[in-house]
Amino acid sequence: MLTSRLRTVLIGYGSVGKAFSRLLASKRAVYPFRIVGIHTRRGTVYNPRGLEPNCVLESPTASPGEFLDRTKPDVAIEITTLNPENGEPAISHIRAALERRVHVITANKGPIAHAYADLCDQAKRMQVELRFESTVMDGSPVFNLVRSNLPGVKMLGFTGIVNSTSKVVVAAMERGLSMEEGIEEARTLGIAEADAFYDIDGWDSAAKAAALANVLMDARVTPLQVKRTGLRDLPAGAIAETARAGNTTVLVSRAERSLTGELNLTVAPETLCRTDLLATAKGTSNLLLLHTDLMGTLGIVSINPGVEQTAYGLFSDLIDIAKSV
Repeated sequence: MLTSRLRTVLIGYGSVGKAFSRLLASKRAVYPFRIVGIHTRRGTVYNPRGLEPNCVLESPTASPGEFLDRTKPDVAIEITTLNPENGEPAISHIRAALERRVHVITANKGPIAHAYADLCDQAKRMQVELRFESTVMDGSPVFNLVRSNLPGVKMLGFTGIVNSTSKVVVAAMERGLSMEEGIEEARTLGIAEADAFYDIDGWDSAAKAAALANVLMDARVTPLQVKRTGLRDLPAGAIAETARAGNTTVLVSRAERSLTGELNLTVAPETLCRTDLLATAKGTSNLLLLHTDLMGTLGIVSINPGVEQTAYGLFSDLIDIAKSV
């Protein structure tokens, strides 16, 4: 049993935040963590004794910094909406927490895709932890696997199917529905970004590719440096035509180092045989292949994940921090 009663705050409180709050409440007997504050653009709530799930937000404080000063947390969890173009305001939220010597967990891939090295340096100077397992693969242990279980292994590249919304949309269009109807299906499942075209146009995949490359390959890139092609870039009727030919369309993320050391990052729809390994992850399932020097290619598959799995990624990071303090 962990004895640490870490005071935790949430910056952002959408479906993932609510699922995390429920998870924490259900595990309180063994993991006595407390959410003492929640801050969003719509409202803020604070209780030093701990908040229960489904709490009601009140009028917001002036800024995330003021919120952190008031709540004085041990851990801040940043789960605001993705901005794939520059990672803000999530990067500023994380910096504000690190400046106050607060440990940070994020499920927002934007900061890891845009400012990973700088944020790690700041966390090291402040002697606090930065964790981000839920940024890719919905909480499946990708970064923890490499950090804890693959010592001495060099990452040569990766291949991933890491965007669920694009897969749901392609499946809908293969059934004869429109792209807009496919997006609505993804929204009903609760998996689409706030702007679903971040998924369709490959921005979400590019942000995840940049995050993976930054963490696993010390790439120091941003999503703007990923060569990106989205589903809307395909000719009209291409997805349906591919399906009639017995194949399928998959939005694939790839990273590969050339012989000269240059890192090539791409996101693009590819036509694949339905028996291809990359095409076998159905529904909202994701698949990531890590290409290494010592272990060959390793695969991680997440079968039909939802917000509960993303929430678990936050939970596992919180436990990891609790063990280190």
